[in-house]
Amino acid sequence: MFSVDNIRRDFPILKRRIHNKKIVYLDSAATSLKPQSVVDALNDYYTHCTANVFRGIYSLSEEATAKFEGARALVAQFIHAQTDEIVFTRNTSESLNLLAYSWGEKHITKNDKIVSTLMEHHSNFVTWQQLALRKKSRFIVVPIKQTGEIEVDKLNKYITPDTKVFAFTAVSNMLGTINPVIDIVKAVRKISPSCLIVVDAAQAVPHMPVDVEKWGADFVAFSSHKMLGPTGVGVLWGKKTLLESMDPFLYGGDMIREVHVDHTVFNTVPHKFEAGTPHIAGVIGLGAAVSYLAHLGMENVRAHELAITTYALESLKSLDGVIVYGPKDARKRGGVVAFSLKGVHPHDIAQVLDEDNVCVRSGHHCAMPVHDFFHIPASARMSFSVYTSKDDIDALIEGLRKAKKRFT
Repeated sequence: MFSVDNIRRDFPILKRRIHNKKIVYLDSAATSLKPQSVVDALNDYYTHCTANVFRGIYSLSEEATAKFEGARALVAQFIHAQTDEIVFTRNTSESLNLLAYSWGEKHITKNDKIVSTLMEHHSNFVTWQQLALRKKSRFIVVPIKQTGEIEVDKLNKYITPDTKVFAFTAVSNMLGTINPVIDIVKAVRKISPSCLIVVDAAQAVPHMPVDVEKWGADFVAFSSHKMLGPTGVGVLWGKKTLLESMDPFLYGGDMIREVHVDHTVFNTVPHKFEAGTPHIAGVIGLGAAVSYLAHLGMENVRAHELAITTYALESLKSLDGVIVYGPKDARKRGGVVAFSLKGVHPHDIAQVLDEDNVCVRSGHHCAMPVHDFFHIPASARMSFSVYTSKDDIDALIEGLRKAKKRFT
C-alpha cells in the first residue's frame, strides 16, 4: 500500500528541524530529496568497494563494475529499453548537448529546420537554438495556447517534410503540462518520417510510467537527481542504430578500444559516449533510486501526485489574486504548479515562505520564453514528489496568506 507517512520516514532530511520547525519541501522539480536507501548505496560503494570500473581484474574493481552495470540494467528495465541503449552523462542538459554535437554537427546543414516548443526548459531550447545559429539553419518554435498546451493537430504549421529535428518536453517544468508524447511522435512521423525526435523526460520519468519503446521517439533524456537519485548523473536513451552511427562527444578513458599512432578504434555503445572515470557512486545510487521507485510502483506514484496536484489547485482557489499557469485540469499536468499572487513578487513569496521552512522556487525556472508569453518576469513554483503531503500544501497556503497580508 502506498503510504505517504511511511514514505516520509525513508527520507532522513525530513527529520531535520530548522529554527525548531519542520521542513516543507515543495521544490522537487529542481531536485528531489533522497531516501536512505540511496544514501546507503553511495556509502556502501565508498566504504566497501571503492575502485575504478572496467579497468581492473581484481575483486574490488569487478564488484564496482558489476554494481555500475547493474544500475544500467535497472534503468533500462525501468523505462522499457535495452541495456546497451542507456548512456550515462552528468545530467539532462549534457545528454541534450551530446546529441547536438554528436548528431547535430554531422547531420545539420545550412537552412535545415530545427523545431522546438515555447514551453521548453532552456536545456532543450538553447541547445538547439545555438546549433541552428552555428549551422545557419532555421530554428522554429511551436507556440502554446493560453492553457499552456500544444495544439497537436496544428503541428503541420511548424513541422514540414524537410524538418530535421523536433525536440520537445514530455512534461513542462514550469506549466506542468503533460504532452501526449505518443500522439505527438505519430503526428511528426506522419509529416516527416526521417525527422529526429528528442524528448526531454526530466519531469516525466520520476513521476509516471514511461515506456520509451511505446513513445516511439529517437532519444529520451532525464536526470538522476530529479528521481530521488544523486546529483551529477544523467541518462540518455537512444535507439542503438542511431547511437552507433554517431561520433563520440568526448575522448579518453573507456570509450576507446584501440589507439594507434595514425588512428583510434572506439568502444561499442553505450561506452563510446562515456569518456573518463564516470560518477560511479552516483550511478550506483541511481540504481538504488530506480529500485525504490519501482517498489512503490509508478502507477501509484502518478496517482499520488495527481491527488496532491488536485488538492493544491483547489487550495489555491481559497486565495484571491492567485493566477495559476498551465492546465487547470490536474489530469493534464504533472506535479508542478507555477503561480502568481497579485501584489506580491515571487521572490517575496519565497522569502516569506522560507520563514516557516516552506521551500518553493521563484524566478523563471529556466523557462524564460514561456514567462514572456504570459507577460510576467517570474513566477512562484511548488512541485511535488512521493513524499509530498496535504499538510505540506496547507503550510504553503498559510504562508501565502501571510505574504499577502504583509505586502498588500
